[in-house]
Amino acid sequence: MSDRVDLIIHNARILTMDEAHPRAEALAVAGNRLVAVGGEAEILALAGPGTRHVDAGGCSVLPGFNEAHMHIFGGSVSLTQLSLFGVKGFEALKSAVGAYAAQNPDLSLLVGLSADYTILSETEKVTRHHLDAILPDRPFVMYSPDRHTAWANTAALRAAGILQGRDVGVGNEIVMGEDGLATGELKEANAIDPVAEMGITAGRDHLGIGTGGDPDHVTAEERASDLALIRRGLAYCAELGITSVQAMDGNLYQLEILEEIEREHGLPVRVRMPFHMKNFMPLSMIEEKAVAWRERFAGDRLRSDFVKVFADGVTESGTAVMVDDYADQPGWKGEPLFTPEHFARVAVEADRHGLQVAVHAIGDGAVRLVLDGYEAARGTNGPRDSRHRIEHIEVVNPDDIGRFVELGTVASMQPTHPPGSAGLPLEPYLTRIGPARWPYAFAWRTLKDAGARIVFATDWPVSPLSPLSCIHDAMTRKPWRADMPDQRLTLQETLAAYTSEGAWVEFMEDRKGVLKAGYLADIVVLSGDVEATPHEEIAALRPLVTICDGVVTHRE
Repeated sequence: MSDRVDLIIHNARILTMDEAHPRAEALAVAGNRLVAVGGEAEILALAGPGTRHVDAGGCSVLPGFNEAHMHIFGGSVSLTQLSLFGVKGFEALKSAVGAYAAQNPDLSLLVGLSADYTILSETEKVTRHHLDAILPDRPFVMYSPDRHTAWANTAALRAAGILQGRDVGVGNEIVMGEDGLATGELKEANAIDPVAEMGITAGRDHLGIGTGGDPDHVTAEERASDLALIRRGLAYCAELGITSVQAMDGNLYQLEILEEIEREHGLPVRVRMPFHMKNFMPLSMIEEKAVAWRERFAGDRLRSDFVKVFADGVTESGTAVMVDDYADQPGWKGEPLFTPEHFARVAVEADRHGLQVAVHAIGDGAVRLVLDGYEAARGTNGPRDSRHRIEHIEVVNPDDIGRFVELGTVASMQPTHPPGSAGLPLEPYLTRIGPARWPYAFAWRTLKDAGARIVFATDWPVSPLSPLSCIHDAMTRKPWRADMPDQRLTLQETLAAYTSEGAWVEFMEDRKGVLKAGYLADIVVLSGDVEATPHEEIAALRPLVTICDGVVTHRE
């Protein structure tokens, strides 16, 4: 074997995520596969004259991180935009936006990200007038951390043709003022997209989420620019120790760009992407597109084999769907993007074709709607190993917790999202859902203890992408009230939710997600021992080496 071992990683604290053999000291790689995982002396004996060595210095080595829910195009574009993460108060906002505008005099639209709903104060809502006082003569828009709400200045609203409002469909809203003009607040994609289309990609990065469709016309120059942006985003993933992403955008334009990158350069990260089913599409699209894409994009490095759906919006804007009324808005439960009957038909049809379904459902009402649809699929098509998913699950009704296990539904959740974590404010979220729902919000431990399978991710660019920062957030989360349950998972369970469980949820547990002989060589070497590092310091760890498919994609 020694003449075919290309790489050995040794002097390591290897967490294999393989329950049969959870720990090792060294591993060997040949081509794109692991050929041995075991003791130091055993593995070093396999070295040949051409074998490269990585001395891990006693640090942790893990399977490459699997980012199970993110948006690669929008995330890639976000690397060029202004981060307002942590910015508080009008003067701080004015300073940040003014500096960014001065540095980018030629941008047709200035974009800020991660602006808290309470960026001005706990009580003062952002309007176009605030933004006009900062930037009166250039179009500017800033997004909330969840990207389901944006605030635009008058110049942007006027240029987009929505200053007087527009019908933007169910679940979307251009908020109007008493003067008959838009206030600047835009809720959900249909309201935001007219402004976003003035950006550097002309809104192409939003199409996979907003419409599920493709751009009408793209010049060679525009496509080359988009390809370069996505390549930069993929490289950024590799820098963070990520070897697999499950990108939730879902359109052919992105898939074909990724296909070209794989053909011409080789993807540095494995990518899985869905077909995005919208509420205005006929059911026939599932067979015409989702099934066809599954056949076309079927490799280990680029795959399209599931269906993505949005059931509701987000809590802060009142577009999440609740079982009972919002605590601060009696009479309002939110409005689902699909009726229960319509979603059930989608779930049945996708399931009939053997496709996994992943649904954005924030409120407990939307979660119930999705579970009902999955139950309808099982009742119509019979039980199968579908691994259907619900994304986010910010609130779950206690009556529905056991249904996750009964239906085999996966809980795909984000440790960066709970208010009070990752720098997010507690309000307006806590007031919106009300104390009665607090114990069932972001209920990872509750769902896990009930027997549900859990995968973790960041939803980048909604939250910062670093898996180590996300793991830190998962391990340091504090209950909102002393009598609330501690929803944290153990460190081992959290690491599994970022590695082996991520592989399992995409039906690839037979070849990745654990460090085991015969498996794909997707590996990350950290800068320290993650088990010995205090939870408060995990975010300070760094990926020293990332290996995807046997190729070093990042080395510090």
